[in-house]
Amino acid sequence: MTRPAPRQDADSDPSSEADAGAGSAATAKATVGGSLGRRVLGLALPALGALIAEPLFLMADSAIVGHLGVAELAGAGLGMTVVHTAIGLMIFLAYSTTPAVARRAGAGDLPGALAAGRDGLWLAVGLGAVVVAAGAVGAGPLIRGLGGSGEMEVHATAYVLGSLPGMPAMLMVLAATGMLRGLLDTRTPLVVAAVGCGVNVVLNLALVYGAGLGVLGSAIGTSITQWLMAVAYLAILLPRLRRLEVSLRPDLGGVLRTAQVGSWLMLRTVTLRVALIATVAVATHAGTLTLAAHQLVFTMFGTLAFALDSLAIAAQALIGNELGARNLAGARLLTRTLTRWGLGFGVVVGAVLAGLAPFIAPLFTPDPAVQHAFVAGMWVLALAQPLCGYVFVLDGVLIGAGDARYLALAGCLTLVPYLPALVAVSMAGFGDGVGAIVPLWLAFGLVLMGARALTLGLRARTDGWMR
Repeated sequence: MTRPAPRQDADSDPSSEADAGAGSAATAKATVGGSLGRRVLGLALPALGALIAEPLFLMADSAIVGHLGVAELAGAGLGMTVVHTAIGLMIFLAYSTTPAVARRAGAGDLPGALAAGRDGLWLAVGLGAVVVAAGAVGAGPLIRGLGGSGEMEVHATAYVLGSLPGMPAMLMVLAATGMLRGLLDTRTPLVVAAVGCGVNVVLNLALVYGAGLGVLGSAIGTSITQWLMAVAYLAILLPRLRRLEVSLRPDLGGVLRTAQVGSWLMLRTVTLRVALIATVAVATHAGTLTLAAHQLVFTMFGTLAFALDSLAIAAQALIGNELGARNLAGARLLTRTLTRWGLGFGVVVGAVLAGLAPFIAPLFTPDPAVQHAFVAGMWVLALAQPLCGYVFVLDGVLIGAGDARYLALAGCLTLVPYLPALVAVSMAGFGDGVGAIVPLWLAFGLVLMGARALTLGLRARTDGWMR
């Protein structure tokens, strides 16, 4: 794809960005022609594979530990929740690095793109050290605060402490993945994740059973695997830095800029976590049937989110690239095309979900009451899928544009209608089962996602995000 040369006088000429956008109309049309589908799928499909690797890590750990006993499995589960909540809050290391690298790469400044990625890696190292120190001091009290006691507390604490040495590596993997995505490379993270998943299984089996380390062995095996993945990324990226004579030393300004964007993205993540935790709390209050059905429906939502996240990742990289090249018309047309893809995906998947729900319910549970509630919840989820597709894609577009502050503030705004809606559902006394799961998922799928769609859609209609 050809791109217009970056305008050197853009800051001094108020009309330069408009001229660049108008002058790139032909390029934009070419961008969204037959090559767009190949470019999006070329990024999205490998990204999907890499995204799936993370739950496979968890599944492998759970399956291996599960044969040790109930207390071991419960303890490991609690420990995994702590570790992966911390990692989840740091996902901004990937999401802030991707647009920073993509924008410079799109402008033709490859050394600058690699330097932005390097700063992201250094930020990951620094945050990793902070997490390790905090975990070493607070692991025990945190586990007890979450309800861990007795043998379960022992195993949960062992899992957290055994995971701490690998935390800096986990964060480096996030930053390196974001760096490569910004360079329009999602295949390398797929390969690293796939190999890492296999290595993790072998190491955990050897340490849990061969060395007799139990739950601690599972955590140590995963820590070793994460360091091997981090070293693999460094082996790939360091030669590129040296080849273009990019210093390995961090630039303090670059690290602080990444941290600033990351702090807004962390706030965005926190708002989403608040919404999810509040939803679970309402489901728990409604009763066992509602909570069980909600967990199953949410599992389906999370599975579908991988596919939508892969589209969002493609949007992050491509939008950052277009804006770096000052191809504003291309960014606008790309946004419209990707949102149509998201809506279309939602319509198709929603129809499939609605049709298959009664048939897949028995695969998840033999209980007729839970099946009935699950099917009802799935029908609401199916109804909300077009909204979900629209939201995920626009989220990726605005992350790719570096519009992190707006995303964080919009996330806070979406809680304004959603939390009262949850309170209303909880106080209405719909009972346990179908009567509660339908209004609960109407609140989640239509109120929360509707509020996110409104805030993101209004922003996308302006030019404020195309900086």
